[in-house]
Amino acid sequence: MNTPKNTANTITQALQHKETAEKTPSKASIMNAILNKDSTKKLLENSLKENAGAFSAAVIDLYNTDTYLQQCDPQEVFGECLKAVSLKLPINKQLGFAYIVPYKKNGKPTPQFQIGYKGLIQLAMRTGVYKHINAGVVYEGEFKSYDKLTGALDISGEATSDKVVGYFAYIETINGFSKALYWTKEQVIKHASRYSKSYASGSDIWKNNFDEMAIKTVVRNLISKWGVMSVELVTAITEESKDFADQAVKHGSDAAFEGTFEDKTAEQQAPEDIKARSGEEACTSMDT
Repeated sequence: MNTPKNTANTITQALQHKETAEKTPSKASIMNAILNKDSTKKLLENSLKENAGAFSAAVIDLYNTDTYLQQCDPQEVFGECLKAVSLKLPINKQLGFAYIVPYKKNGKPTPQFQIGYKGLIQLAMRTGVYKHINAGVVYEGEFKSYDKLTGALDISGEATSDKVVGYFAYIETINGFSKALYWTKEQVIKHASRYSKSYASGSDIWKNNFDEMAIKTVVRNLISKWGVMSVELVTAITEESKDFADQAVKHGSDAAFEGTFEDKTAEQQAPEDIKARSGEEACTSMDT
């Protein structure tokens, strides 16, 4: 005789649960609401002009297609996206200029802006002081020598396989200063294991884009130590690096960690003042 009553209670509870769920907005709808605010639209239009709509669409696509990012607070995700806006970099994953990467901070899913190596090169090119900027992978057989004293790199060998053994970056300024940097794959892995939260946490950005992340590591190290850093470049590195101080502390390192570099203004780093800066003056860690 209790069956009808129990069934009725179950149905009632299910209906109540459904009503509660319907009243609670999804995170996707919250993101849409944020983007549809008049203040948001005005902000994006002032910053991106005719590209404001495309950026909003990219944010929605990024958020709706990343299940890990959806665990983060929509407002925090949008806040990280705005960092890309300030640098005028697209956040489309396929383009590789900038990423919004989720990771756990004190047990809470937290989004973080990270610039890609293409984004670093883009910002460096905007300074107008570089004649050449190049970076890429080095296949087995291509590496011949690297002079630690002069920085001269010879990767003119013929590739013997499609195995990637290292990564290089090269800059040359319009006044003739040039510098190359080469890291083996093992060096990149060791560095990322020590300083990169996204690598240590097994982030998909490293799993799916290891070579791109490794190239970025070398490019960033080279530009930070030896290149001309505009205000935009300083901002980009600072924004994505501010959460990495504790990572170096956990490893008991007194050495410079990601986000530590000589903070010079664009005027102080004018083309006529370009010089080879010592390793003590620049940051040594390169995550994304």
